[in-house]
Amino acid sequence: MKRAVGRLLHRGWAYAKAAGAVSPLSPAGYRFRRLGEGACISFPLGAIFGEAWIEIGDHTLVGERVSISAGMGPGVDLGPGSVVRIGRGCSIGRGSHIVGHQSIDIGDDVFTGPYVYITDQNHVYDDPETPIGRQWPRNNPVSIGSGSWLGAGAIILPGTRLGRQSVVAGGAVVRGEFPDHSVVAGVPARLVRTYSPEEGWHTPPRPGGMPHGPDGGPDAGEPGEPAVRLLASNE
Repeated sequence: MKRAVGRLLHRGWAYAKAAGAVSPLSPAGYRFRRLGEGACISFPLGAIFGEAWIEIGDHTLVGERVSISAGMGPGVDLGPGSVVRIGRGCSIGRGSHIVGHQSIDIGDDVFTGPYVYITDQNHVYDDPETPIGRQWPRNNPVSIGSGSWLGAGAIILPGTRLGRQSVVAGGAVVRGEFPDHSVVAGVPARLVRTYSPEEGWHTPPRPGGMPHGPDGGPDAGEPGEPAVRLLASNE
């Protein structure tokens, strides 16, 4: 009896997941500004609102319990343009949050681990006497280049501009501008590896001129060694 009940539960859950997923042909899919061909938002869903200002490209897979929002809450008019744009062929890991208020651009073929947080808005603390949560937040657009990988638990803060084919290590807290083919890690995140046709993968010099490794000390790797070890926490 227990085995039979288990089979029924698993079959029922599989049916619920298939029926509850959002696709371009499902009723919920029509609420989005664009939900591309072959795109899928997995069930169970996270908090999703402001769909009229959200674009998701062709064949992009959004994992379970991913929250995607545009604006402070449902029913707010955010103007004629889109706010959150996710490119084609992306994979957004389960439990991630993409919270847009002004502009979040995620390029094509961007993959994230689970529980990644991306936002273009943060609270300010200009007035030392007013509770921070009651001070008006500040927006700064976010851009993530095509072909990039964001490791598990990475946090992308307002104002981040990450170049193409870049890697963000798991747990990194990222803010600032990074060129194409960057590997960034740490809290706060900094550039620990980069690529050029002449040198291959290499460690950029510190301001004092000495190369540094991912742990902040002298570089222990050989020139051109890929920064694969930064991804170990995500495997």
